[in-house]
Amino acid sequence: MRDRAHEGFIAAAVQMVSGDQVDTNLTIATDLIAQAADAGAKLVVLPENFAFMGRYEGAVRGVAEPPDGAGQIQQFLAAQALAHGLVLVGGSVPLSSTETDKIFSSSLVYGPDGRCMARYDKLHLFDVQVGDQEGYKESATFTAGNAVVTVDTPFAQLGLSICYDLRFPELYRQLTQRGAELLLVPSAFTATTGAAHWSALLKARAVENLSHVVAPNQGGVHASGRATYGHSMMIDPWGRVLACQTDTGAGVITAKIDLAEQQAVRQQFPALSHARIGIADMNAE
Repeated sequence: MRDRAHEGFIAAAVQMVSGDQVDTNLTIATDLIAQAADAGAKLVVLPENFAFMGRYEGAVRGVAEPPDGAGQIQQFLAAQALAHGLVLVGGSVPLSSTETDKIFSSSLVYGPDGRCMARYDKLHLFDVQVGDQEGYKESATFTAGNAVVTVDTPFAQLGLSICYDLRFPELYRQLTQRGAELLLVPSAFTATTGAAHWSALLKARAVENLSHVVAPNQGGVHASGRATYGHSMMIDPWGRVLACQTDTGAGVITAKIDLAEQQAVRQQFPALSHARIGIADMNAE
């Protein structure tokens, strides 16, 4: 990885209100990616489920693609990255598995040459009861990934995650230990949990790891009636909000990612090097 400490670049988080028609969602995403590129973005991150949010949880099986790059959604991402000459992150893409009838929720990273640089399969599946009338069971449709993934791009080393992963700080510490400079959290946070925890969790992950965070979210009411929180955010290593979409609805936010400032913060406040990982296990022995 070359030294990028002196460089800054514009990143963009794309907020959507995706529905159950892939073509329509991709058309909307095309316009939003173009807006981000026109604003000078070199990294554009789409939200979780950007291409499809169905009328029921299992409907996504019907649009799952084989992981060979030939599907409509994967071809779209490749073409958009190439057309705009940027790094494009498909927040989550439904990919089929050869080992199970369940599918993967996969974040795919495409480079400026249109090639897929990395794939991350969502580690933590959202099996929760949010309220008396609101519950989710992703494990009925999806199979969990088993790898922590970072990817070196021309602009920054990215640490990949998806939505519910945000509640597991140990993942982000591992990403940081592996060299991640920028933590990505494409999401479809519910309106209920988003109002309670979205901002607090994002700021915590940024501060704990002295890292920038880019978190595009779904924001609105979808075909199933599910409501998502919106309020896509970009946060710096000191926990300051660099950009935030202050409501629901589709849109784009951008901010400059200053890796030199991030490196300076890590040097002046070296909490990462002070961490005594494993001390509890040592005492247990």
